[in-house]
Amino acid sequence: MRETRKVLVGRVLSNRMDKTVVVEVRQRKRHRLYGKVINVRKRFKAHDEDNACQIGDLVKMIEFRPLSREKRWLVTKVVQSGVEAAIPEAVPAGKSKRVK
Repeated sequence: MRETRKVLVGRVLSNRMDKTVVVEVRQRKRHRLYGKVINVRKRFKAHDEDNACQIGDLVKMIEFRPLSREKRWLVTKVVQSGVEAAIPEAVPAGKSKRVK
């Protein structure tokens, strides 16, 4: 019987490589001993056969056979299309956040 594969959902951070995207998965986990909720984020390289993913897209990916040294995930579908994050504007001189 075939095992069920892991399924993760995350945001595309980079699509510069051919047929490969870098996906960041964010999870909230509880610390085993102390019980504190910790935000955990991890980056995975995933195979995108059609180069369909854009930066900011929310994608669903499944565990897959090794395709390269670091690539072991396959993008199955784009859950939500996102727009590329805008570059934050520079703070004008004299308007710094920290003033004493």
